[in-house]
Amino acid sequence: MRRAYDEELERLHRLFSQMGNMVNEAIYKSIKAFVTHDKELAKTVILEDLKINEIEHQLEQDSIELIALQQPVTGDLRKIITVMKACADLERIGDHAVSIAKSTIRVKGTRRHKPIEDKISLAGDKIKQMGQDIIDAYIQYDAEKALEIAKRDNDIDELATQIRKDSIEEMKKDSDLVLGATDYILVSTYLERMGDYITNISEWILYFNTGEIKELNTHHDLD
Repeated sequence: MRRAYDEELERLHRLFSQMGNMVNEAIYKSIKAFVTHDKELAKTVILEDLKINEIEHQLEQDSIELIALQQPVTGDLRKIITVMKACADLERIGDHAVSIAKSTIRVKGTRRHKPIEDKISLAGDKIKQMGQDIIDAYIQYDAEKALEIAKRDNDIDELATQIRKDSIEEMKKDSDLVLGATDYILVSTYLERMGDYITNISEWILYFNTGEIKELNTHHDLD
């Protein structure tokens, strides 16, 4: 009985890792599509998000069933709760990748600003690295690594603030850039939210290790 239960826990673990890899791919593709103005690539992000949502639903259902049937205690219960909570955060990161993809498809302004787009690329690279690292930290239940990843969210916040500031400055100088710069501001917000959700996953890894729910970045304003 215990062996079957352990196998089920391991399956949840693997499914979560698979979902994490898919979300990281969505981050990469959405940013690449935005800065290279590739509408076809953006469309693949939107289509592939359906699969991410399916996995999240599956993980949630399997976790609820496992709790109901096995009535796990202490460590096992925390493991299942960590999966449930962290996969919801992953799903929201995927949603923000979709929002960036939609910005790429809808963009109407022909005037672009390369220095701002370079900052968006840099923020995207940092987010993708955080995303990859948080999946590794989750697989190993590495609290120390999770804490270090959460600290990197400050870099994302600073870059997002800079992108918004630069966009407003350029709008004032060049009215033709207003449409494009509005999208830059939106994308900077999506990236900032992704960083916050990755920080949430860090918090769930810590919860698994300590049994305590502790906010690492108290400025979260998630939707």
